[in-house]
Amino acid sequence: MIALSLAEIADIVGGQSYDIPDPAVLVTGPVVIDSREVKTGSLFAAFAGERVDGHDYAERAVEAGAAAVLATRPVGVPAIVVDDVQTALGALARTVVERLGTDVVALTGSAGKTSTKDLIAQVLERHGPTVWTPGSLNNEIGLPLTALRAGDETQHLVLEMGARGIGHIRYLTELTPPRIGVVLNVGSAHIGEFGGREQIAQAKGELVEALPPADKGGVAILNADDPLVRAMASRTRARVTLFGEARESDVRAENVRLTENGQPSFSLHTPTGCSDVTLRLYGEHHVSNALAAAAVAHELGMPVEEIATALSEAGTLSRWRMEVTERPDGVTIVNDAYNANPESMRAALRALAAMGRAAQVQGGRTWAVLGKMAELGDASLAEHDAVGRLAVRLNVSKLVAVGDREASWLQLGAYNEGSWGEESVHVSDAQAAVDLLRSELRPGDVVLVKASRSVGLEQVALALLDSEGEVAGR
Repeated sequence: MIALSLAEIADIVGGQSYDIPDPAVLVTGPVVIDSREVKTGSLFAAFAGERVDGHDYAERAVEAGAAAVLATRPVGVPAIVVDDVQTALGALARTVVERLGTDVVALTGSAGKTSTKDLIAQVLERHGPTVWTPGSLNNEIGLPLTALRAGDETQHLVLEMGARGIGHIRYLTELTPPRIGVVLNVGSAHIGEFGGREQIAQAKGELVEALPPADKGGVAILNADDPLVRAMASRTRARVTLFGEARESDVRAENVRLTENGQPSFSLHTPTGCSDVTLRLYGEHHVSNALAAAAVAHELGMPVEEIATALSEAGTLSRWRMEVTERPDGVTIVNDAYNANPESMRAALRALAAMGRAAQVQGGRTWAVLGKMAELGDASLAEHDAVGRLAVRLNVSKLVAVGDREASWLQLGAYNEGSWGEESVHVSDAQAAVDLLRSELRPGDVVLVKASRSVGLEQVALALLDSEGEVAGR
């Protein structure tokens, strides 16, 4: 964060200073909401949550080196008191971004946001100092915290924007106005909350509506292969750049294929030339993500050869997203358990099938350990049933459905598609899945683990990589 005095911060957020002996003291460290992350010169933002009240940790934060606390009440240590900490954090982020003049790249979509954000960040790092959203901190708290990590040297600020309703993305763009906006896709994630894909498209399109006009440098980067995204071109004053496999895409992939390990390879075409790319990531769905990243890099002036090299060398930055680990005994664990929706579940299953082809030649099998996809509303039964059926159509060797009602729907879909006997099984919880797998896995097997974040199915993957094989907390 750029250095600001406590007096400046109080003025920006409209707060009142308490117990601050010297208002000229500078905040030079990061803004944090966890007292354990305080560094010398930090500003500690005290949020009152359902279980923990940050105000109770104010003294600890200052003892650890925080210059002051952003709070809603006096806390007995240097503090700037405001009516609402979240609103104050947003105001501070907007001011910092405006003062820096950093190029802000924002992206949204129903699936692939975090993987694409990680690709964009790794590519742009070659072009100049870049700050990006860690993990999936893409909401009204995580986004300003990310923006406040930018400093005088930062050239690119890459921000992932999530939404659970109409108006959410509009609010985020007001905090950190983007110059470049990327919309990846419109799928079924949170469809139970939105009410339908058209409403999801309305929410995602708020990003392109917020962009500056073309003559002010605004660029909307849209997926040409998704009709609902492509239609957003009419909702923006920015210049539109299309990416995808469609022939009319400005940035497109040709000759897409998978290596024997399931890693995508393709010819990257941009308005300035073409170059070959082979990703280190797994699954054909990452081609679209890579094209979005390439389109951003192209708009920022990177040559196609440098973009292709950066994409080919990029890895996974965020946890539990197609993390591939081979055990000493030859079993491969694919931990994709951070989250799940119908689109990402289908993509992961196709990636598993591709990874398993080489393994099956050597007698290995593919295992899909799947759990609930949350927030699907009335579509939940049909979507879980469809995923179970797809696992069978892709010739996944074994389906292990973990959990309660939704897991039974996954297993039923597989059964109705023709998976009988021991090809699909429904188990009650993560430990039951681990116990089953430990008794059945053999060298050469590939195991995919995926479910919505609330299920906590990453514990299965972690236990399978632990010699003890126990789910944490048991």
